[in-house]
Amino acid sequence: MWRRGLDRLYLAAGALGAFFILVIAVLMVGQSLLREMGVRTGAVNDVVAWCCAAAAFLTMAHAFKHGDFVRVTLLLDHVAPAQRRRMEITALSVGLVATGYLAWSACLFTHESWVFNDIAQGMLPMPLWIPQLSFAFGSVLLWVALLDEWLLVWRGAEPTYVREVKERHARGDFSAEV
Repeated sequence: MWRRGLDRLYLAAGALGAFFILVIAVLMVGQSLLREMGVRTGAVNDVVAWCCAAAAFLTMAHAFKHGDFVRVTLLLDHVAPAQRRRMEITALSVGLVATGYLAWSACLFTHESWVFNDIAQGMLPMPLWIPQLSFAFGSVLLWVALLDEWLLVWRGAEPTYVREVKERHARGDFSAEV
């Protein structure tokens, strides 16, 4: 039950990140067309910047779980399975600490923006905590995904990101390797 719920959460966040990429494309094309018609579109730049951040942070957990993060496996590929497991746990532990700090800082930053009623200084005066939510949520979700993998590897399972890459390669899909 937990596994299915987490996988759906990672997928939903990835889909939401993809939606923000679509919004960026629509806004940029629309802005280009409106400029040609002499319409001012200054606030679009602010929204595109916020959408870029949302697309990046919301998709991190999904990308991590599917093996789409850059991993240097040169050493891991040449060690015994027991040593590889210890190295995976060590790397995931370091990632948990670093991402935990990122998530804590992102949540604190977003909360402070809400408490102090920070308003964007650009063309669109919006409370900053609204676009910052994607930063906080994406960081927390990445931490959850790292914890998820850490627990799997600790219990002796193969990491999901390794299994996903093997399955892609078995299907003949090497597009991520380019």
